[in-house]
Amino acid sequence: MKAGKVYLVGAGPGDPGLITQKGLECLAQADVIVYDRLLDERLLDTASPKAEKIYVGKTTSEHTREQVEINQILVAKAKEGKTVVRLKGGDPFVLGRGGEEAEILADNHIPFEIVPGVSSAIAVPAYAGIPVTQRGLASSFAVITGHEAPGKGSPGINWEKLATAVDTLVFLMGRQNLPKIVAKLLEYGRPSDTPIAVIADGTHPQQQTLVGTLKDIARTVKEHRLGPPAVIVVGEVVRLRDKLRWFDNRPLSGKRILVTRARHQASALSRLLAERGAQPVELPVINIQRLPNYGELDQAILNLAQYQWLIFTSVNGVDAFFARLHSLKLDSRAFHGLKVGAIGPATTKALEQKGITPDYCPAVYTSEGLIAGLRSWNIHGQRFLLPRAAIADKKLTRGLAQLGAEGHEVAVYKTAPMTNAASRARKLLSSGEIDVVTFTSSSTVSNLVAALKKEKVALDNIRIACIGPKTTDTATRAGLKVDIVAHEHTIPGLVAAIEEYFGKET
Repeated sequence: MKAGKVYLVGAGPGDPGLITQKGLECLAQADVIVYDRLLDERLLDTASPKAEKIYVGKTTSEHTREQVEINQILVAKAKEGKTVVRLKGGDPFVLGRGGEEAEILADNHIPFEIVPGVSSAIAVPAYAGIPVTQRGLASSFAVITGHEAPGKGSPGINWEKLATAVDTLVFLMGRQNLPKIVAKLLEYGRPSDTPIAVIADGTHPQQQTLVGTLKDIARTVKEHRLGPPAVIVVGEVVRLRDKLRWFDNRPLSGKRILVTRARHQASALSRLLAERGAQPVELPVINIQRLPNYGELDQAILNLAQYQWLIFTSVNGVDAFFARLHSLKLDSRAFHGLKVGAIGPATTKALEQKGITPDYCPAVYTSEGLIAGLRSWNIHGQRFLLPRAAIADKKLTRGLAQLGAEGHEVAVYKTAPMTNAASRARKLLSSGEIDVVTFTSSSTVSNLVAALKKEKVALDNIRIACIGPKTTDTATRAGLKVDIVAHEHTIPGLVAAIEEYFGKET
């Protein structure tokens, strides 16, 4: 059998956006992914669902797999003819043992490639507002392992030459040895007032940075109970943090926000929250499912000529409708003669991606706003097709009837509760780990409340954010106190409302 190939891929220091384009391409084609601790597991979602995923993470005190076993896995999987991605934190060749793994592959005549990654040695300080070099302040830097205790045998660290040889020292994996590192630097000539920063969970939303000097940093870190993993930066560049910090002073920094959207939709909200510094916690409480029978929808699609309007009220509705349209061997030409409406910008964008530019989108993105805007369209006597969720309310059809039009609702998908959400929801909410719960539809409210059952009290001291009045009404009727309602009933509008809410607290 022909041997496969191994890609040693640097995933970056934690923020999933810092992986390279080539790294993502390797993940997409992988048959096997052998991955480390400290990686954002959302990266694994970019791989094929069929890819075998093998966790080999290590901590200071525990190794899931010893390095020898990791090497054996890479060799064995490649000899099976598979494409293997060894996904490593940071860069494979910067204190990552990637060189050792490459040597083993070479010894076994297995083809391999190195895909460099963004090293935590430069990225983590950058996220803390600390450049490792700065004109007029620091023209050199060194990256040193902090995991090797001073005094350890060969190869060891030559502290006498290192301590004052370069302007900026960056220690990786050094949190546990911080007192020893500080002692050695002081012993070999670094002044006691030298600035030093310890950055924990770098590039993650929960990143924490403590700044001090060599004489007091060990005590400061101990008092704040700052644990590993951490990057340590020593040098005058640390003084720039107050001026250059950007990552941990964003509007939602430090806030943990529960995202209850369906799994395939959660990423858009999570991304916007993360951009503003929040830590999104995804807990899908609904699942978008196919219908057991499409007879009524197929009949409506095959008879589109009987309607004057086609109104979409969600992205899910657009996707499901077009999936069925294509299954009937039809395309957008079937829309000939129809006016098309969309309830908001997200639905409009979904239609545009299908090649349809809506004729109408209301100024207010609700059923009431949609009906109000249609008053000027002279729709008396016209027929409307409304592809919607199976549990949609009747506000649209009643509003159309009041305008003398006929609305025909047809189900295009259904929502169902996620059966595994209950226990995790109770744990997250009761532990005080969540600052805000977001609801983007009435079904997310109903399903989370149902999952909690009698433990709904877990939501009492947590801020509730709703995307619009309909969702707010559902939450209120469920006994929840709604703190935040989006002015614009969209995902960006919801994030903006959360940001505005916390802005008032400062």
